Amino acid sequence: MSSNLNDSPNHFMVLNSISKNINTSNKIVKFTNLSKAEVDKILKELESQKLIVKSEKKSFIFGKKIQYDLTETAFKLLDAKNRELESKMKQVQQWYTQGDQTQVQSFMGNNRSWIPLMVASGIMDMLFFTSLMSFAGMSLNPMESHLMGNSGDPNTAASADQTSADNSDASSGSDAGSADFGDASGFDLGGGGFDSF
Repeated sequence: MSSNLNDSPNHFMVLNSISKNINTSNKIVKFTNLSKAEVDKILKELESQKLIVKSEKKSFIFGKKIQYDLTETAFKLLDAKNRELESKMKQVQQWYTQGDQTQVQSFMGNNRSWIPLMVASGIMDMLFFTSLMSFAGMSLNPMESHLMGNSGDPNTAASADQTSADNSDASSGSDAGSADFGDASGFDLGGGGFDSF
C-alpha cells in the first residue's frame, strides 16, 4: 500500500462503508464523498491486503455487478480502530465539558481527518460534532458538509437533511455548550482520517 493503513482515514471510510453493506464502488463513492478514482484505488489496495473480497453478482436490471465483502481480519481491524477512536472521543468530551477550548482546538486540528469516520461509524453524533466545531471556532470542510447531509444511511438522506438542519439550529444557540451529550460511544456513525492516530 502507498501508506500505513492505520494512518489512512479514507481506507477506514471504505471499510466502514462495506461493513454497512454499502459494498459496490458507486455506492461507496456516494456514501464517502471520495472520488471514484480514489475509491477504486483504495479497493484495489484493500483487496491486495486481503482485507476485502471481490465477488460478481447478477442483477436483474443491470446485468452483473461487482461487490465487496470484508474479511475477518478487516472486521477486527475496523473494530480496533473504532475502539481507538472511542477512547479519543471520551477524552475530547471531557475537555469540552470542562470548557478547555485549547485542548478541543488541538484535538480538532490533529484529528480532523478522522472525524468523518467517527461520524459514519456512530462514535460521534452530528450535534456534538457541530458543537465542537463551534466551540473550536472552525468551519466545515467539503467532506464534513457532505456528512451533514448524509449522516450514515444513504436511504435516509431526507431525514438526515432535516436532522442536520435541527442540529445546526441547536448548535447556533448562545448556550450550546450546556447541552448534555451523554456517552457518544453508543452512537452509530462513520468516518474519515487524522494524522495523529
